[in-house]
Amino acid sequence: MSESPTEFFEHAEHAEHVAASGERFLMKVSITIAILAVAAATVGSLETIETAASIGDKNEAVRIQNKTTDNWNFFQAKSIKKNMYDIAAASAAPGPVADGFKAQSKHNEDDGKELKVKGEELEHDVEAKLHDSETHERRHHILTVATTLLHISIAVATIAIIIRKHRWPYYSAIALGVLGVVGAAYAYI
Repeated sequence: MSESPTEFFEHAEHAEHVAASGERFLMKVSITIAILAVAAATVGSLETIETAASIGDKNEAVRIQNKTTDNWNFFQAKSIKKNMYDIAAASAAPGPVADGFKAQSKHNEDDGKELKVKGEELEHDVEAKLHDSETHERRHHILTVATTLLHISIAVATIAIIIRKHRWPYYSAIALGVLGVVGAAYAYI
């Protein structure tokens, strides 16, 4: 998160000064700033969680892809062995030796079928993890914009305190804050 650990204490201190002034509008703006600060912190935390989830899913996809590659290498080895036993069985004189080669060929063919099914399952798992990672990354980007809107709304609300006779900064801050919250909710739709 981009907030410093003392940022919220600063907001509380400003609110305390405004409360001492007794001006109703300024108190309303201060409360709005506090609410916006909580929303920004919450959305910023969600952004961090989505970033970590995206990276975690990508790492898991790479780990599964390594297993998939190993599996396909075993599949290729079984296929080569099967072909070698087929050649040996065809070259051998009929009898127990040729039958042994055929049995080994069949065994390697069966193992190859199992490895093929497992390899296809692993490839599906890789795709699923990459899809999950893309979902988290999409959310992260939306939450980044939402957090930025909330931070801007806090700054604009602060301007409303400085320019007391004009209300437009306060209403603009509320509009930006609502956009930030709606944007954060949109990330999970």
